[in-house]
Amino acid sequence: MVERKMEKSMEEMDLEYIANSDLEWSKYKNKTIFVTGATGLIGSLLVKAFAYYNCLHQGNIKIIGLIRNEEKAKRIYGKWYNNYGIHLMIGDIEQIPVIAGDIDYIFHTVSITASKMMVQHPVLTIQTSYMGTKNVLDLAVDKKIEGMVYVSSMEVYGILNTQDHKITENQLGYVNLASVRSCYPEGKRYCECLCNAYAAQYNVNVVTARLAQTFGAGILKTENRVFAQFAKSILYGEDVVLHTKGLSEGNYVYSADAIIGIMILLLKGVKGDSYNISNEDCHTTIAKMAEMLIDEFGNGKQKVVYDISPNLNENGYAPDVKMHLSAEKMQKLGWNANIDLKMSYAKLLDYMKQEVF
Repeated sequence: MVERKMEKSMEEMDLEYIANSDLEWSKYKNKTIFVTGATGLIGSLLVKAFAYYNCLHQGNIKIIGLIRNEEKAKRIYGKWYNNYGIHLMIGDIEQIPVIAGDIDYIFHTVSITASKMMVQHPVLTIQTSYMGTKNVLDLAVDKKIEGMVYVSSMEVYGILNTQDHKITENQLGYVNLASVRSCYPEGKRYCECLCNAYAAQYNVNVVTARLAQTFGAGILKTENRVFAQFAKSILYGEDVVLHTKGLSEGNYVYSADAIIGIMILLLKGVKGDSYNISNEDCHTTIAKMAEMLIDEFGNGKQKVVYDISPNLNENGYAPDVKMHLSAEKMQKLGWNANIDLKMSYAKLLDYMKQEVF
């Protein structure tokens, strides 16, 4: 009897895509890497990507991942759990456990990302940002690291008046400090400033990645951000429901492209600088994205429904923004996003079917 070869999962296909990219992998070989937030989307994919490279190309990369919940980590990593160079460490970002030996590179990805959590626990949101980042930077000084990436967000731009050109990294807008939800973008701004202070005073080679909305294979079943809500509606054959008018412009990037971008940034970014990681072609309003999903992936009976909430602030919805992020600075480092919005959703939906969301 001929044994049937198991088909690769969508996540494994993405990891292979990353491992076989033209990234300067030689600079990561035989290095020790520390990743915070190793059960989040970005953190877990970074850990798995380095481990997958170990499998394919004998990279001898040691990957230390900081986690808080062992059971959650076992669900996320499966066969990867503490294999292929991965060493997961239980602890809290506000009191990082002692790490023996050298660390060459750090990827700091920890953040509260659920909007409802931000408005219900604004103090915790700010505290996690500040204390976590300070502790990681102190670790970077102590270990004399070669490089670090702080994962920030496009939300640092706030509300901009400019709509006639793509937004570059030096164009910050207005953040309303009276809004409770501003704890998130303002916390990110503060941490970027803190990173630059450590770069100036302690010569820490740290750069900042301002990520567009990032999604793809590897998202958790508990993910509830707008892209996941829309994808679940398509998957379940339900109408796509918007609780706002959907006028806010979204900037998106597929997860595998984002991971490659972050890895390139660590190796090539200029100390103290910030870089947008966004696919310029994946830019649309929330409403138009919902219509695209119905047209491309709907069953012919689904439609976009508007059920606008009277309590937008209480539910943690971000204010409407109109900006188109420029990726030129990252492109000059040699990075280009290859996966467009339609393909991003096709891959995400395939992954969700495989994982039985």
